Amino acid sequence: MKLSRNFVILLAIVLTATAGTAIAKKDELPEVTEDGLHRVSDSKMAIVYAEPGAHLAQYQRIMLLEANVAFKKNWARDQSRGSANKLGAGVNSRDIEKIKNNLSQEFDAVFRKTLEDGGYEVVDQAAEDVLLVRPAIINLDVNAPDTMSAGRSNTYTTSAGEMTLYIEIYDSVTGDLIAKALDRRIDSRQGYYTWTNSVTNSAAAKRILGGWASILLDALNEAKQQ
Repeated sequence: MKLSRNFVILLAIVLTATAGTAIAKKDELPEVTEDGLHRVSDSKMAIVYAEPGAHLAQYQRIMLLEANVAFKKNWARDQSRGSANKLGAGVNSRDIEKIKNNLSQEFDAVFRKTLEDGGYEVVDQAAEDVLLVRPAIINLDVNAPDTMSAGRSNTYTTSAGEMTLYIEIYDSVTGDLIAKALDRRIDSRQGYYTWTNSVTNSAAAKRILGGWASILLDALNEAKQQ
């Protein structure tokens, strides 16, 4: 079974720190990457590349790697200087690591549950029927992080922030790269202000992660039917 255009569109999702520029200049993107993947044009995802003619029928299980998390450039500095933290000391290294670890764990929990509920076993070992998914959350921008140093002031925003998912899909045995993509998601509250804290930030992250996980599940189901 060949890798269909719709499968590739659904399979990959994501952003990078430079994705905004890349997306804004799609016509400047190469048609073929250095690793031989071809650009999928007119996709629903921001940027998608895939191996032409790849076969996916054999893959029945998923090996989900830990999601690395990286903040937007200068995020910690901007938070410390911003008005949201005037009553506190801003974010420190412990705050940063806590946010990164929590988001990585949430990613695993959301994707694992979605895939398992959809009938896919998530495994830790490579095999001929195992598709390896290597994710990364990058360009993470939390508008009002709820930290121990933030004091007791309330922060109201129209968005919890944004993040980018970068996904690479491999054959788990051969290591052949099948597809990769970028897609950006922004939490939006449609112009009205709400109190932003760790609870609302977590809820926003789960909504975004859940959407990406559902897209991956739909893509895998579509691949089975081809």
